[in-house]
Amino acid sequence: MTNPAIPGTGLTASGYRSLAWVAGALASLAAAVVGAVLAVVFTASLLVIGLMGGALFAFALLAARARRAVRRPVAAEDNPIIEARNVGGHSWVAYGWDQGK
Repeated sequence: MTNPAIPGTGLTASGYRSLAWVAGALASLAAAVVGAVLAVVFTASLLVIGLMGGALFAFALLAARARRAVRRPVAAEDNPIIEARNVGGHSWVAYGWDQGK
């Protein structure tokens, strides 16, 4: 059972078969190219995310190190001990909090 020429086109069934094969090959090639481009984009985005995370971690370490370097040690004069005396019930009187340095 062969299909003679399709009226008005001049193409036979074998002509459509070869055209379909070429179209399928082009579609497969286009899918492979799109897949390769997506793989490159995904890899590049992971690389950028890794670099930005590393930079963030490095800056956090530098900030913590700088904070430790700037902070001065707490001396006993900076934190004077205040005295408090209970004057009855829930009332207390504190001494030493108003003395300046």
